[in-house]
Amino acid sequence: MGREKATRTEEVFDDIRADLLNGQLAPGQRLKLVALAGRFGVSLSVVREALTRLAEQGLVVASPQRGFSVMPLSIDDMSDLTRTRIQVESLALRQSIALGDVEWEALVVSSCHTLDRTPTNAADGRLNEDWPIAHRAFHRALLSGCRSPRLMGIVTALRDSAELYRRWYWSLTGDQGRDLAAEHRALRDHALTRDADAAVAVLVEHIDRAPRMLIAYAQEHNLEDPTHPPTSGRGRSDISPA
Repeated sequence: MGREKATRTEEVFDDIRADLLNGQLAPGQRLKLVALAGRFGVSLSVVREALTRLAEQGLVVASPQRGFSVMPLSIDDMSDLTRTRIQVESLALRQSIALGDVEWEALVVSSCHTLDRTPTNAADGRLNEDWPIAHRAFHRALLSGCRSPRLMGIVTALRDSAELYRRWYWSLTGDQGRDLAAEHRALRDHALTRDADAAVAVLVEHIDRAPRMLIAYAQEHNLEDPTHPPTSGRGRSDISPA
């Protein structure tokens, strides 16, 4: 019985997580246990356990007063996260270009090739789940030449924190004018030619574009977390190259 409950909890966890990452649930939306239990045909305890796991991943917020809700969209948090990511990833990229060896170059080339050959969209029009995996692998390879496990740990934690914002960007903003493949090839080429300044310039725009577009969308559609009111004049993430 315990194993069956654990299996059902895992299934509910996966289904709700997919809804979160594909934009089916709005930022800040309340998650009602009774409705979810009815939808999945499970007990309230199964839903509660699944939502607790999602809260541990930062995708859901648990509150004694309001129960569970989708993580709110906070412009202040997104701006701070983006600014920190740019500073840390710029440092890691400069170190990788300075210290990376031939093995690092080969890893950058191969991971970029895999990413280039992985379709962004699935047959149903949603984000192809293989693409974020390839995307993560490329960026990890690009920065892995820094030779600092602690720095890579910080980079990874910050990128994980940005995942839901990144998914909201995909599902909400409709940014059709972006050529991601060209951005990744530029990062690869500048890394291989050891042009740190050019590589960092591309990386800054690459990281900043999604939150910049999402902030504009949030302000236009009044999606900002009411507990974090937007700062006057902030229509971008206020980032300058590190």
